[in-house]
This record gives sequence, C-alpha cells and structure tokens, in this order.
Amino acid sequence: MEEVIIDAQGKTSREVNQILKISCKDKDKFIIKNPNAMHYIAAGLTEPVDVEIDGSAGYFAGTMIHGARIHINGNAGWFPGDNMTEGEVIVDGSAGDGVGQGIYGGTVVIRRDAGSRTGEIMKNGTIIIGGNSGFMTGLFMMGGRIIILGDISDDAGESIIRGVIYIKGAIKSLGKNAKVEEINDADKKELKELLPQYGFNLEREEYADFKKIVPLSKRPFYGKESEEG
Repeated sequence: MEEVIIDAQGKTSREVNQILKISCKDKDKFIIKNPNAMHYIAAGLTEPVDVEIDGSAGYFAGTMIHGARIHINGNAGWFPGDNMTEGEVIVDGSAGDGVGQGIYGGTVVIRRDAGSRTGEIMKNGTIIIGGNSGFMTGLFMMGGRIIILGDISDDAGESIIRGVIYIKGAIKSLGKNAKVEEINDADKKELKELLPQYGFNLEREEYADFKKIVPLSKRPFYGKESEEG
C-alpha cells in the first residue's frame, strides 16, 4: 500500500481536504502530519482510503465520510464522525461532545472518554466508547448501537426512539423514554464478536456486567406514553 504524507503545517483545512480528495482517486493510504487540532479534517471523503492523522484533530473530524477509514492518533474535538454513512473513525484518545452525531452507518471508536450527547440523533451504525460518556448520551437516538465500557452520565438515552445503548459501568440517571434491561445471550454474543475487533479484549466474566438502555415506548410523543409489550 503506497503511503502519501501530507504536512498540514501552514495549510488550511480546505487545502488539506482538497489534496486528499484529488489524491484519493489513485492513492489509498495517507498520513497527515502536524494536524494541530485542525477542524473539519478529512471531511466528505467518499473513497475507501485509509487516513492516519498523526496528532489531535479539532471539530468535525471525518464528518460526512462514506467509506474512508480514519485513525486519529491523539484526541478529537466535538462531533467526530458526524453524519458519516460508511467507514470508520477511530480516536486513540478522548473526544468532545457529539461523538457520532447523526450517523447513518459505519463505526466510531473512542478509546478513552467522550463528552456529552454521544450518538445524538444517530440513525444506524455503531459507536464504541472505551471510557466514560457524558450527559444525554443517545439523545433522540433513532437506531444503531452505542457501547460504553465505562460509566454513563445524567439523562442517558434521553428521548430514545430506537436502537440500544450497552453500558458496562454505572448509569447516573435515565432520560425520558429510556429504560434499563438485562442483556441476553444474543447481546453477549454480539459484544463478544465486536469488541475484540477494535482492541477491547474483556475477560469472559466481564460481559455479565453489561446492561442495556432501550426505548420505553416507540411512540413517546403521541398520546399517552405506555411501555411497549
């Protein structure tokens, strides 16, 4: 695989992204040096290329990608993977608010902690947080799955419509229309198959620590709320 090194020092995010979009037609691996927490880095890529960001990224890293695989060696600001449809955004450090906001597909992995509103209005896809996730995780979640290996803060699953949030640690409080259930054998199998793919190697007995947040009602804003089933 041929590597192309892009030095972002002294360049704008528009200039870096233009180089990526032009070069990804015939190259498949990029390393971005000196990103200096640049915002909108690797935005809108629609080719199945690998992009390694050698440092931290700012806001909206990998926003609206379709098929690209982005690996950030440092931290990320707000909204990494925002509205992506396919591909991966992997952050070795921590990230700010809105991880995976509105995603339609693909996978976002934060190896350490995430800020608030993780997975807000996500439609599908997968978000994995290796540490803790802040308040209103899963806000207006419409599908997909969020996996939190640490704790989850206040109002977890606020106004969740569809999808599931798996939590290994503690739940500080639940939001409107959210309820907690025990995981079943199918859930455990799903977690055991997925997590090691991203370097989260748990002991067999640790999977019993997970529980899940699911919607209390599929139609919480129409008439009287009632629990499904």
